[in-house]
Amino acid sequence: MIVDLSHTIRSGLVTYPGLPAPAIRPHLTREASRSIYAPGTDFAMDIIEMIGNTGTYLDSPFHRYRDGADLASLSLETLVDLPAVVVRLRDAHRRAIDINDLPRNIVSGSAVLFDTGWDRNFGTDAYPLDAPYLTAAAAAELAGRKIAIVGIDSINIDDISPASAGARPAHSTLLKHGIHVVEHLANLSSVPAEGARFTAAPPRIEGFGTFPVRAYAIIKD
Repeated sequence: MIVDLSHTIRSGLVTYPGLPAPAIRPHLTREASRSIYAPGTDFAMDIIEMIGNTGTYLDSPFHRYRDGADLASLSLETLVDLPAVVVRLRDAHRRAIDINDLPRNIVSGSAVLFDTGWDRNFGTDAYPLDAPYLTAAAAAELAGRKIAIVGIDSINIDDISPASAGARPAHSTLLKHGIHVVEHLANLSSVPAEGARFTAAPPRIEGFGTFPVRAYAIIKD
């Protein structure tokens, strides 16, 4: 079974308040294309303008560090068919995800995905408010375990409240160690705690640090 873990991108979607929403417009309409192609043949060619931080997206090290690996530099081995570890926190009733929340049996090269249930607020005014996040200590612990990806169904892997004063320790630690970050995941409740395989591969874009992915999990019957 394949579980889609991505949000749908559409024109006008607000993923992160303050960032521009995507705009989709036609380059060549089906009607106009009929004057170019043979009778009965038409095509649609469209243009999308959007910031990389749209929908469900992956952060590469270049997002945080000038000399970090960009999207074109990422090995598919760190993006595709990874063993998934889903950490259930829907009943935590607190924002901070700390070391004590991490399972002990995390194998290096895994994708660790935090199921907080916050995806229920995606696209609403509640989404950025009091959202769950990963502490600096938890990020350091995951970096030490040499995992491949950290994912969360929240607006950010870091605390973005005014109290954070703009600090982004989880991003800084994880991306410094070459661990990719996937934010705005969805439907993690449909993925078992262990045994699934996770994929989140962005386009191979040079000089770019963040881009949407079609994240999904494969669950064996």
